[in-house]
Amino acid sequence: MKRLCSLVAALATTLALVLGLVVAAAPADAAGRPRVEKAQRALNHLGCRAGPADGDLGQWTRSAVIRFQSRHHLPQSGRLTRETRRRLYADDALRCDQRPVPDGSGRGRRIVISQGQNWVWLVGAGGGIAAQSGIVDNPAELHRGSYATGSYCGRTARIRKNSTTSNQVWLDNFVRFAPCGIGFHRIPTYKSNGAQMHADWLLGTNLTESHGCIRLTREMSVRIWKFTARRTSVHVV
Repeated sequence: MKRLCSLVAALATTLALVLGLVVAAAPADAAGRPRVEKAQRALNHLGCRAGPADGDLGQWTRSAVIRFQSRHHLPQSGRLTRETRRRLYADDALRCDQRPVPDGSGRGRRIVISQGQNWVWLVGAGGGIAAQSGIVDNPAELHRGSYATGSYCGRTARIRKNSTTSNQVWLDNFVRFAPCGIGFHRIPTYKSNGAQMHADWLLGTNLTESHGCIRLTREMSVRIWKFTARRTSVHVV
């Protein structure tokens, strides 16, 4: 009997340790649906686009958390960490969809790309922001520096319906700005069914990457197409 009791006690101790480790290892955003719903409502209020306030911390909501974290210069984990929640519910929480142009990004009329924020700005001649939006890029292919829209390597500068070498997707409103094949364009759409390669809400995050180009919403690709009707400086910071 004593041996059985000792065994039961040992098992209980082991179970308690395992449960303790599980709780300790649980992410800060795993505290339940009410907390997630509250965060989703706050994120949507700040223009971070978290999707429906349904308590589901899926990729859509995580993308909004990343946009909020990048806006506040926090680690872009996509998790509702304690610091993220503190900043999210603060009176001075910043909007995700309205960001200042980064310092040291040139002067005058230009396009500015922030690889750290996954963001792009169209800046007018007087310094005002004509438009801004999240992007998907690939820092391993596109390096920081100054560029300009135009023809590179003998390739056309602007193509309304560009296509990849695989001939499987369209790259609408393609505007080239770096050698040799890097440009702005809408999120690729499949020729077979017209569907986008990924959702708009992945823009402005590090959850996916392009092959080097700057992927945009359809609306922003149109804005850039019109903005670059003449040669335009592009600064990548």
